[in-house]
Amino acid sequence: MAEIGATLSLLVKCITYEAQGVRSFDLRSPLGAELPPFGPGAHIDLHLADRMIRSYSLVNSADERHRYVVGVALDPSSRGGSRYMFEKVSVGDILTASPPSNDFPLVEEASHTVLIAGGIGITPIWCMIQRLESLGRSWELHYATRTRDLCAFRSELEATERRKNGRVKFVFDREPGAQMLNLSQLSAGIADDAHVYCCGPKPMLAAFEEATKARQPETVHCEYFAAAATPAADGGFTVELVRTGSSHFIAPGKTILDTLIDAGLDVSYACMNGVCGTCETAVIEGKPDHRDSLLSESERASGRTMMICCSGSLTSRLVLDI
Repeated sequence: MAEIGATLSLLVKCITYEAQGVRSFDLRSPLGAELPPFGPGAHIDLHLADRMIRSYSLVNSADERHRYVVGVALDPSSRGGSRYMFEKVSVGDILTASPPSNDFPLVEEASHTVLIAGGIGITPIWCMIQRLESLGRSWELHYATRTRDLCAFRSELEATERRKNGRVKFVFDREPGAQMLNLSQLSAGIADDAHVYCCGPKPMLAAFEEATKARQPETVHCEYFAAAATPAADGGFTVELVRTGSSHFIAPGKTILDTLIDAGLDVSYACMNGVCGTCETAVIEGKPDHRDSLLSESERASGRTMMICCSGSLTSRLVLDI
């Protein structure tokens, strides 16, 4: 069983229809206690049935301490997480969650913030907007969905737009006469000192990274909900664990994480595709084959850490701090 460390018990207070195929889940302490604080861009890991652990971005205002709200889109190719949330979770249920963590933090001091969302990628972005509004900061949103029926939190965003026009731009690219969001054109008009954020499907994120590659890296932020690369499963190498003193051969078709779980070891993990950072592990010897969506190019080049859920080894031997 995976190591889950300190966890929270959360009561499902209510479930709300947000858009076609999108629901929000309002989660609270069963005892009415305050919950651990979080910042915009944070997520929690929900521990579901059959060792499923899924990461969901927090949608509600970071000023709130009495609840966590997550938005979940029913994915047709679901590996079980979203389908479980839609079909098995009911109001009154108690869910187990890890405390909030944040791999997509908001730079609150930016002179201007440009937010780009695609589909369910609006979840961390909407949380950021609420924070920027409370601080009185300058921001703009570009939110793309196929149709307006798929646009989550639309009424809240429209209400925000009515308070000050010109900040929220919807793109419904499958509706008659619509055009795709042109990220290259958008990026060209963003001031050098502005910070730009993107969360959405992999094609959007790939286009975003291409469109913003000339910008200063510290002003560009993106978050993946799915793996950017295929997990390394070629196997054929050995992993040595310095703390447990054990050695494990990684067979073809298996990831490092698969192998360690099969061996009965307690290791931390959540998304299992390199987007949440829960399984990040220090590398003592060897050269990782990085397949995650979190580490920067310089971090990858250093070889000091890796995500064992999806990354492999370019050397025959890999020594990890486990």
